[in-house]
Order: sequence, then structure tokens, then C-alpha cells
Amino acid sequence: MKTFGQWLASPWRRSAIAALAGALPVFTFPAPSLWWFAYVALVPWIVLVRSAPTGKRAAYDGWCGGFGYMVAVHHWLLPSLNVFIFIIAALLGALWAPWGWLVRRFLGGAPGPGRGLAALLVLPSAWLMAELVRSWQGLGGPWGMLGSSQWQVEPALRLASVGGVWLLSFLLVAVNVAVAGVVVPRVSGMSHTTVVWVPAMAGLVATAAATSAAWVWSPRPDVDGQTRIAVVQPGVIDGAGSADKRFDREEQLTRQLAGQHPNLIVWGESSVGFDLGERPDLAKRIAALSRETGSDILVNVDARRSERPGIYKSSVLVGPDGLTGDRYDKMRLVPFGEYVPFRSVLGWATSVGKAAGEDRRRGSEQVVMNVGHGLSIGPMVCFESAFPDMSRHLAQDGAEVLIAQSATSTFQQSWAPEQHASLAALRAAETGRPMVHATLTGVSAVYGASGQRLGSWLGTGSSSAVVYDIPLVHGTTPYVRYGDWPVHAALLILTVWCAAEGVRAVRLRRPGPQPHVPPVRTVRESPVRPGR
Repeated sequence: MKTFGQWLASPWRRSAIAALAGALPVFTFPAPSLWWFAYVALVPWIVLVRSAPTGKRAAYDGWCGGFGYMVAVHHWLLPSLNVFIFIIAALLGALWAPWGWLVRRFLGGAPGPGRGLAALLVLPSAWLMAELVRSWQGLGGPWGMLGSSQWQVEPALRLASVGGVWLLSFLLVAVNVAVAGVVVPRVSGMSHTTVVWVPAMAGLVATAAATSAAWVWSPRPDVDGQTRIAVVQPGVIDGAGSADKRFDREEQLTRQLAGQHPNLIVWGESSVGFDLGERPDLAKRIAALSRETGSDILVNVDARRSERPGIYKSSVLVGPDGLTGDRYDKMRLVPFGEYVPFRSVLGWATSVGKAAGEDRRRGSEQVVMNVGHGLSIGPMVCFESAFPDMSRHLAQDGAEVLIAQSATSTFQQSWAPEQHASLAALRAAETGRPMVHATLTGVSAVYGASGQRLGSWLGTGSSSAVVYDIPLVHGTTPYVRYGDWPVHAALLILTVWCAAEGVRAVRLRRPGPQPHVPPVRTVRESPVRPGR
């Protein structure tokens, strides 16, 4: 009978197992939301990679696992992108090939304490580099970052206020590496287990100590007021004339807020399907709602602009007297959903999926709006809430409340709405600012300045308008002040390791000192002279 190791000798079987192992972390995100699984989800992948017979095979295992990870966390895009999602996953999965090579380099064979301790720094740093590169908007953005799985864990949210989601990802990978260090000896039958156990346990203790230190010493937001913000979620409205029907439903729900005295009313992404400059009748109806409720209304216009060419998605503020002039045009567009990268080459994607038929235009800068009642808000649109740098910049610019207007109506029956709503908890904790995630069709959610959920979610089956009492805070979190320092630390760690490897390689290539050989002497004890 073949052993498991012999069965894995087939490259195709091994690649399939690597892809499955790489997909396991998907269960840590909503909807399953098994946050505790994130601390061991990478262990099967790590154990497989470290057993690779060569460094090249380990890189392939890393690539295949990255492919599985990308497909799993974006599986809800399959109906829209069809086969194209596998092409994208194969390209982005290659980012984990260096990580796979490093796993074998540090954990393969019988690693000593030095290698084990170095692995706890180098391997999480390499993982962070993969997350950093794929977080570029042109490659799809930072959806499904490992650290975002901890959105409902209070100690993790405190850590996010110190180093953002980057710090959470780093520590989660470090814990997985440490656990793998405990598991590897038992799987491989090593006799000298102490050399692996010591750094593994040291890593677990260090992670626990870092979490405890952040819990005790990281600053807590100081509450200095309260505001009332209403979220209007019309629900699923499809078919002919859906834009007009949606507006009518939003108008009806907003009228129900009269007498509840909200300071701001927020409609979801694409809540208005017409340019308000060309449809002054709609602008007047929104202004009438503002007068009736005593609140400014933040709508989202998805339409061709009247004063400039192209289609924009824009957060537009309307007050009792009409358009206030405050407008934010979405800057980071969804690849394929709102534009097709390299359309001249990849335009065929529109024929196999639901890719954008026309590219939307980008905004040029973020905006902080001053709404009625002296409240400053920082709007974002759709998956911009996945980018920690955007919410950080808004907090730096004085936003007291972060607002994300989203839709996700295309993905109603998937995990996407809940996962998208959970991202707002991380952004709130990172910035120390409450955040409102308002959608057309759910899930809508509101979080306090520490990332804690306020009130209940508005699910995908809800059509309602709800007012949330939101504490306002002041102060600056370490993450807002110091930015993405875990990424910079990871780059420094990798640079130092590469430099040390370079020095080591030079020393190995340099010939050592030649041993001294005394001259040969004749029987008369005189040296032999060559050539004589």
C-alpha cells in the first residue's frame, strides 16, 4: 500500500492538495466567521510546503496554495467573472511562490532554534509582502486579507488600532508558523523535538505578550459627544424602471424618519441613477425630504455627468436648500466590475461575464464634508472601505464619522455582503472613528470607534430605515499617527535577512587560507630550488 508521502509524489496530486490547503482560511471570514480557525488555518499548507523535496517544488506549492486562497476568498465573483476568476487567481497566486520557498528554507529538514526563531519573523514578513502587492487597486484590492478575519475579536481590534490590519496578518501568520513548529516534529517523526519546540513556544508566548501589551497600553478613544445617523436600505428592486422605483422606495422610507431627529441620513451606493444636474426634479424631492426630516441627506449618484464626459459614482450631499456643493467622486474602481483593465486586450471579458461595458471615471481626491449640526464626515464608496489607507487619511483630515456607501446587490445570495460589512469594523478600530456601512440591499451595519457593533445589522432581506445613536470621539490612534509601520518593519526584516544571506554566500565562496607547506629539503638539508 502506498504511503501518503508516496501518494503526494505525483505533482498534480500535490498541487491539488496545496490548493485545498490554501483555501482553508476562507472559513475564517463571514459568513462562517470562524475567527479562531485563523490561528491554525495555514498549518496544513505550511506542513505540506516544508516537506517539498526541492525549493522549486516548495515555490510551486506556495503558488498553488495562493491560487486556492484567491479563488476561495473571491468565489462569490464566479457568476460575474466566470472562468476569468481562475486566470486572476493563478496570476495573484504567484505572489505566494516566494513565501513557499521560504517556508521550506526555514522549516524544512530539522530546523534549529536559530532558524525557528528567524522563521517567526521572516515568514510573516514575506506573507505581508504578498498581501501588500495584491492590495494594489489595479490587482483587485485588499479583499480577504488574513487579519480582517478578526473583525469581531476585541483584543484583535485593539491591535488594529496600533498597526492596522497589517499587524493582525503578521501576528496570525507568526502563530501559524509557531503551531506548525509544534506539529512538524510529530508529523515527520523527528527525534530531537526540543530544537523546534523552543522557538515555536517562544513565538506563541511573544504573540500573547504583544496582544496583552496592546490591550493595556494602547490609547482608548475619548467620547465627547453623540450623533444620530439614519441608514436607508430600500432592498432588492429589479426590472424595468428600477432606478425610478428605487428612488420612490428610498423617498418613502426617508419620510418615516421625520420626528426622529437624525443629524444625517445616508442612502446606499447607486441610490440615485440619474445626474441631479439634469434631473432638478429629483434634487428638489431630496431637498424636500431634508426639510421634512431636519437632516442633510448623503445620496450616491451613479450616472453620466452633465458638466463633464463619462460615468461617475459620486457621494453627493443634499440639504434643505438643495445641492450643497459637497461631492466626492469614487477614486478606486472595482476591476472588471466598474472598468476593464487594459480594455484593448481584455475587453473580451465582457462577453464571458458581467464586466463593465464602459469604464467609469475616477475622482482625484478624498473629501471631508461638513454636514448640518456641525458634523464632519468622510465618505467612501463600495470596496474603498477595504483600503485602510483611505479611512486613515480621512481621519487625519478631520472626519468625525466614516461613511461607506455600498450595494453588493449582485451578490445577494453569497458571503460577500456580510464580509463587506465586517470590513467597516476594522476601519473603525484602526482610525478610532465610528463608521457607517450603508447599502442598497444589505448588509448595512454601524460600528463604534473601537470597532464594536452598534445596533443590529440590516440583513439582505430588509427594506427599512433605521436610526443609530453613535458616540463621537476625539484623539488619534497609533495607526493613524504612524501609518503602515508593520509593512515597513516587514520590509526591513526581509532586507536584513537578504543582506545576511548575501554575506554568508560570499563567505562560502571565498577560498580559505592555504595551509603552510614547508619547502622540500635535500639530504644535505638545503632547500630544493626549482629549476636547478
